[in-house]
Amino acid sequence: MYRIGVDLGGTNISVAVVDEGNDYAILGRGQRKTLAPRPAEGIMDDIAAAVRDAVADANIPLAAVASIGVGTPGSVSKGSGMIAFANNLAFHHVPAKAMLEERLGRPVFLDNDANCAALGEALAGSGKGVASFVAITLGTGVGSGIVIDGKIVNGVNDAAGECGHMVINIDGLPCNCGRQGCWERYASATALVEQTRDAMQDHPESLCWQLAEGDLENVNGKIPFDAWRAGDPVGSYVVMQYMRYLAVGLGNLINALQPSMICVGGGIGHEQENLLEPLREMVKKERYSIYAPVQTELVSAALGNDAGIIGAAALYS
Repeated sequence: MYRIGVDLGGTNISVAVVDEGNDYAILGRGQRKTLAPRPAEGIMDDIAAAVRDAVADANIPLAAVASIGVGTPGSVSKGSGMIAFANNLAFHHVPAKAMLEERLGRPVFLDNDANCAALGEALAGSGKGVASFVAITLGTGVGSGIVIDGKIVNGVNDAAGECGHMVINIDGLPCNCGRQGCWERYASATALVEQTRDAMQDHPESLCWQLAEGDLENVNGKIPFDAWRAGDPVGSYVVMQYMRYLAVGLGNLINALQPSMICVGGGIGHEQENLLEPLREMVKKERYSIYAPVQTELVSAALGNDAGIIGAAALYS
């Protein structure tokens, strides 16, 4: 059966036709620029256009598509199909389901983009066949989603799974959510860049300066890892400190949920075993269940940017 997944981002609208009966294989794609912020009507028009591009690319009629799922930033009311708030899109109470069904004539379902990425990984990626699964995305923030028995855990108000906003330091750095010391203020890619820049300013001898071509604006999440691998003490300090922050949050998740698996993706997740091998040792010190014969498995995400699209396509269930 054909279904469509839409990944609505602040920069791009990415769409794919998915063959549900063929291990969620992607058959055709469409894309538009989001060009946010702008009126929701224009963005919905471009989503509809990208959907039509995707079905044309897959060489199937739109009528053959059983449903369309949309993963969007922000808070979503699944029952009404309303995007209640998405700050990077400047959306406030946008009835996206109704708007897209009017434009496309197919059933539309919505959920948060991080939830969709988690569902995609659970159905067709690193968590395939796993009963309880958490996906963490280390990007601008710390995105996360919880999937139990193939179903997203949404909570009473469809806002569950915001693991990046659990506090790991009550007197810590201010977060744009209004709290202080949130995990994403220490463990996101954005946080790692900030930590690297701070360390570079204190240590002009660091290899990080050479890797950044002498410009703090060139610092990204890869630079401290490259410096660490090259034996630079500053790079090593920054990476180990960052992993400690990451391990604390992962330990909290394990202690609260005891999932079968946690997968780590996003920009920093591209480090894969360079990140996960030392991180596993740190997480061992954070978990309560130190003597349990079965432990949560910590793995890399497998689907990359397609995770959100595949998960969105599966929102009908």
